[in-house]
Amino acid sequence: MSGYDAAKAGKIISVWWDMKDCPIPEGYDARRVRPSIERAFKDRGYTGPVSITAYADQTQTPCHVLRGLSSTGVAVAHTRPGSTCSHMYRDMVEWRGQNPPPATIMIISDQVEGDFSWDLARLQQRARYGLFLAYSMKQCNDYLLLCFANCRWEQLLEEEEGGAPLVADLGFSPAPMFYCKSCNFDCQSLNMFRKHLSSYKHGQQEAIKPPNTKLLSVTKSWARNYPATPEHATAKIHVLWDMKGCPIPEGYDARRVRPSIEMAFKELGYSGSVSITAFADQKIPVHHLLALSSTGVDFAHTVTWVHYSCMISEFVRWINDNPAPASIMIISDEVASSKSRSKLIGRRLQESNYKCFLAYSVRPSETPLLVTSAEWLWDSLLAVSETRRHILQKCSESERVVASSGMFSCKLCYCDCKSLDAFNKHLSSEEHTKEEHRINTHSQSFPTRHRQFKISKYHDEVGYPPKTKRMKKAPRKGFLPRTLRFTRR
Repeated sequence: MSGYDAAKAGKIISVWWDMKDCPIPEGYDARRVRPSIERAFKDRGYTGPVSITAYADQTQTPCHVLRGLSSTGVAVAHTRPGSTCSHMYRDMVEWRGQNPPPATIMIISDQVEGDFSWDLARLQQRARYGLFLAYSMKQCNDYLLLCFANCRWEQLLEEEEGGAPLVADLGFSPAPMFYCKSCNFDCQSLNMFRKHLSSYKHGQQEAIKPPNTKLLSVTKSWARNYPATPEHATAKIHVLWDMKGCPIPEGYDARRVRPSIEMAFKELGYSGSVSITAFADQKIPVHHLLALSSTGVDFAHTVTWVHYSCMISEFVRWINDNPAPASIMIISDEVASSKSRSKLIGRRLQESNYKCFLAYSVRPSETPLLVTSAEWLWDSLLAVSETRRHILQKCSESERVVASSGMFSCKLCYCDCKSLDAFNKHLSSEEHTKEEHRINTHSQSFPTRHRQFKISKYHDEVGYPPKTKRMKKAPRKGFLPRTLRFTRR
């Protein structure tokens, strides 16, 4: 079952709402907020009970708004300015711990981008909840999170088409709750809540206690080595190896690469079949290619400009052909340390039950975006077969099966070869030379084209620069935006 279907089948929907970023529009009846949100879920096939918690500096919220929200079962939480995001995230993490998936989460805020989305993306890779986002002004555009919908707050409020509230229709009408996050205070009475917010004790607490403005990451302290779970112990494993960043050390027997990787998996309890694809250019020595091929390692030819995009494309292809449970291993410094390189992989790991493994030549300075079941330094991984005396000729029958000749492929021309001679013949062909030249030329011009795109986008947002007398007389050429001209006045 996909993450979408599992979330849809879940019985719980929890909504976390930042009232400062996404306020109730003037003149809008606060009692319609819950029906609007419930209607939006119901239209998408979600019929479970909905819990909503609204966060804001509630000393600034009118009494009739608080009364309208609480009358429909919306919980109200008081937070100090600047601390709403951290409190909301902490409460959501606590809720996740008490409500395992399948379940659904909705976040209504303009502050999801950044540390919030990074940590939540890692949480989603470990436990997959259905995720919905809503925003008022600033949409989350870092693409770290896989969400089922990302809509405007005003549009969400228009989902309710009048009529009786939907709370009674679901048979779920939670008692009103009020929380003060500054004092760890809670009650069920609006009068008592407002009395608390105006009390001396509350004022003193906020005066002496600094606001909690920093979002606390809960995933940075996670361990990086876990034993195999029963469902993944015998599942397939695919290895994507960046030979550019993690090369074969000088003097190292390339035939030991596969045994080292397989033994590292076996030490963690993984015994499934292992397929390996190595990505590099034409600079790899022939004896390394022959040695790798003799142990069933596939080789994929790329060039610098499309090297990582080819790795990501291979990842997507393999994921589509091999449904979860399965495992993927990435051997690359760039993918381990770069958010942009690992975004798509992270989104796919949020979608389905795949295990991820990383290896790198240098440990990343920051915690990777990808949540892993194990991580290794490349040199220590290669040493596994030596320390365990794991010799390929003495493998078991199951290991001999995978030790067949590897394939050679050109990712530029989509050409597959069964022999090194045929592969080298293709690489020296006129067809391949033209394709490689085309890709290199196109990629080298990318910075210029990207700059032109940014200028065009700037024109669309703020308009063109003022025309000078000379420019007013100049005829327009074509339909492209005219070039920026800066003149002194």
